[in-house]
Amino acid sequence: MKITYIHHSCFSVEMEDVVLIFDYFKGNLPNFDSKKHIFLFASHKHPDHFDFNIFELANKYPHVSFILSNDIRMNEAYMNRKNVPTQARSNIFYIGKNVTSTYPILTNDSGLNTKSKENLENPASLMIETLKSTDEGVAFIVSHNDKVIYHGGDLNWWSWQGETEDDYNSMTNNFKKEMDIIKGREFDAAFVPLDPRQEDRFYWGFDYFMKNTNTKKVFPMHFWMDYSIIFKLKGLDIAKDYADKVMDINEEGQSFEI
Repeated sequence: MKITYIHHSCFSVEMEDVVLIFDYFKGNLPNFDSKKHIFLFASHKHPDHFDFNIFELANKYPHVSFILSNDIRMNEAYMNRKNVPTQARSNIFYIGKNVTSTYPILTNDSGLNTKSKENLENPASLMIETLKSTDEGVAFIVSHNDKVIYHGGDLNWWSWQGETEDDYNSMTNNFKKEMDIIKGREFDAAFVPLDPRQEDRFYWGFDYFMKNTNTKKVFPMHFWMDYSIIFKLKGLDIAKDYADKVMDINEEGQSFEI
């Protein structure tokens, strides 16, 4: 897999026949192989995770699907006002919390016509599971062939100095409830929030995720261009058992082969 850091919480994941793009709202996307099926995910409607410019990809690539959290749901009149391209609309799919769905993969690889009877009756598929975010929307778990990818969206242990005891308990319980669902699961790559705005609690959610899953490679995200927070985490004693799995992100457009 080739993974590219785009901006904030956005990454692209290029596999043999598909490209996954998570939470794009700005930044420079690579040029992808037009034979591949592109799946673009939006975990929720916050402007640092979703923008209407994503639908322009339908003008560039022949096979694009948009997997959007239910809180982004749009009717036809709203899409008209937002100038969502017509060719994108039939490829928009909404997904709720704590569900599992499969989506067919269509490609032109090996000269196979995507409209052929063979391809429509025996399509490859992408399995998508969701968790409930502790903020808005969902987190994604995407499985294809032998690879499993986790993208947390805004699912995180959002604890802050000065919060009330009730807020702390509610957040902590909700976060750990979702983590219990994936406890012990193996992920080939995971994208997990590491937010410096949380001050001395910046690593809580990230650390809990790593200590409760079997994740091979983890990419910090949502760090607001403060790359130093990654190296701050890796220097903490609590991270010593997984520091070598944390990918060193230094700039936008940086790619990793895993």
